[in-house]
Amino acid sequence: MKITAIKTFPYNAGWRDILLVKVETDEGIFGWGEAALQSRTRACETTIKEMEPYLIGKDPRQIELLWHNIYRNSYWRPSVTLLSALAGVEIAFWDILGKSLNAPIYALLGGAYHPRIEVYNNAWYFAPGSQPKSLEDFGKLAQQVVTQGFKYLKWDPWWFEDMEACPGPDVFITKEQMHRGRECVKVVREAVGDDIELLIEMHGRFSPDDAIRIAWDLEEFRPYFIEEPIPPDCNVDALVKVSKATKIPVVAGERFHTRWGFWELLDKQAVSIIQPDLIYCGGILETKKIAAMAEVFYVRVAPHISEGPVNLAALVHVDATTPNFTIQECYYPDIPNYEKILTASFPIPKNGFIELPTSPGLGVEIDEKALIKKPFNYRPGLEFGNFWEGGLQVFGREG
Repeated sequence: MKITAIKTFPYNAGWRDILLVKVETDEGIFGWGEAALQSRTRACETTIKEMEPYLIGKDPRQIELLWHNIYRNSYWRPSVTLLSALAGVEIAFWDILGKSLNAPIYALLGGAYHPRIEVYNNAWYFAPGSQPKSLEDFGKLAQQVVTQGFKYLKWDPWWFEDMEACPGPDVFITKEQMHRGRECVKVVREAVGDDIELLIEMHGRFSPDDAIRIAWDLEEFRPYFIEEPIPPDCNVDALVKVSKATKIPVVAGERFHTRWGFWELLDKQAVSIIQPDLIYCGGILETKKIAAMAEVFYVRVAPHISEGPVNLAALVHVDATTPNFTIQECYYPDIPNYEKILTASFPIPKNGFIELPTSPGLGVEIDEKALIKKPFNYRPGLEFGNFWEGGLQVFGREG
């Protein structure tokens, strides 16, 4: 079997742009992958095009060999653009392998350790048409999410609607900002009761000392975890400092890359749970290796997701075969956008779980005609401008 073509499909999936990848072969078997880098989608697509001359004529089933040849021959590494591009083709390789052997990918990774995948709902407070206008609205929205069967809710309690009146914090938090965040968590806890887990997103923007103060302030509400409390460019020792100072489990990892990037995080026992992003780490096999490393340290894995349906499908296969997997992130409000390009309804959470696919490969197929209808929608400055302003624009404020 030989690769004959690699096609890219930048797609406007609502508030985000995603980049789907199709790898075709001389035997008529093709595979779908996904690669993206938020506002750097163009750079990622160009990198895939630069890989294509090397990959044409190669056997897509030699996944380990092809991945290492591209990664190790890249002088500038780790490059998240390269890793995202690599993930796009690597996921497609696994899809091809599964289809060629008439088996789902999780069967090729050792079989299902978990019979179904529990997910947590992220972005529930940014669902189109239901953005909270007050702290009380957070409680009402949280109750609605619970009625959908979700027992784990994640949100950023410092992402305020009235940014001019109370701007989002940046490294050093004010007393007013701390109070608003605490009250938001309190409102949600009181609304959903004690049996629902609250996952607190901090978006990597607090100083270590302020992160500790915030954690102390939230401990009475028993969060399941606090996520990325300090900037990812802080040293790992600073993250250790935060973890040791609070009873709340600290998690991080969406902006760490490859097993080499995760080593110090694990070796210094800086977090209770790691959150590798399958795309930003380079694909399915690299994520599995990172998870296996974490297992040695008795650290759980709750993979991050920031892209689309192929990314989620790939994660389901990794999650199912990972003993130390704990829960999967899911942008549930995005599902209607994904259904527009899927020829089947998987993967859709029901009652807080995703069932494992039974069809060969990934278990998803994409409608190419639907992709062409909503091409890439470049949003200049989103990545490099004000994080808070950009966030409010894309999460449903501008449709």
